[in-house]
Amino acid sequence: MTADMHAEDARFAAEFSPDVTVERIAAVYAEAFLDAAEVAGETEALVPELTDLVREVLDPWPDFEAILASSVISHEEKSRILQRVLGGRVSARLLNFLHVLSRRGRLDCLRAIARAVQEEWIRRRNQVRVKVKTAVPLTAAVVAELERTLESLLERRPIIEQRVEPGLLGGIVIEVGDTVFDASVAVQLERVRKQIIDRSAHEIQSRRDRFRYPE
Repeated sequence: MTADMHAEDARFAAEFSPDVTVERIAAVYAEAFLDAAEVAGETEALVPELTDLVREVLDPWPDFEAILASSVISHEEKSRILQRVLGGRVSARLLNFLHVLSRRGRLDCLRAIARAVQEEWIRRRNQVRVKVKTAVPLTAAVVAELERTLESLLERRPIIEQRVEPGLLGGIVIEVGDTVFDASVAVQLERVRKQIIDRSAHEIQSRRDRFRYPE
């Protein structure tokens, strides 16, 4: 990162208080990571690379993650391990960030930091995660309509995560953070709700036709 992140030292002062939560630590490091990535003009590459590190290295190799998180193993030894395992396999900027975390004794927060980076990156791009539960899978046309409607409502570009729950009986439930909407109370979603209900009815009729005996 930038000058070994010395310019960020003041921002980390609070981290060494014993009552600071992992989430707060992760949020501070996430901001520093993104600030440095933006200055370098490499945000689009570094954010996915950090996500890939969790998915492709930590997930399949829990013993390696345990070594990085260990309070018994020294920073110097962790740095040698990082260099040996990841040197040449990840970018120099990401590897330097990991060395910074090691020196500060925060590699145990790496997963939380990666999640915080994702969420902060979404926020900075004026986006928002939206969980959408429906009775049937949504067509591309309905998703596009839903995105337009939600963007107008939320004034941010939605990242829609779909989940099918047949028990909703043709309805739709939308979760934005801790806020839950459903089509019965959101007038702006009425058109989308009708499309979903129409599709549900069509699929039910198709199933009936499929199992109907010939006369």
